[in-house]
Amino acid sequence: QVKLVESGGGLVQAGGSLRLSCAASGRTFSNYVMGWFRQAPGKERDFVAAIAKNDNTGYADSVKGRFTISTYNTKNTVFPQMNCLKTEDTAVYHCAAGRRFTTEILTNTFAYDYWGQGTQVTVSS
Repeated sequence: QVKLVESGGGLVQAGGSLRLSCAASGRTFSNYVMGWFRQAPGKERDFVAAIAKNDNTGYADSVKGRFTISTYNTKNTVFPQMNCLKTEDTAVYHCAAGRRFTTEILTNTFAYDYWGQGTQVTVSS
């Protein structure tokens, strides 16, 4: 079965950095869009970043310039490097994989087919 397992979450001070990872197994994800979403308390799950066909990357406006998404081993491992973290970045971060594979960045949760359980990121002031 396809599994996505997030790791790397934790507590970090504002202004610090954190790198999450998504370990994907069960198949090759080279032809999948790999995305990250987050859900803060009392809020809906929102798009954070994704890497699509031709390694095209896209980011939510709220994280542009601070977050970078990259992959290892052809998307079997996906790393969001998160710098200059803010308290508003506090959320549960989910890795997702979608079968729709184009250069377009998919920002809607319904576009993704597989989800990890999430990893908690807490940014303290």
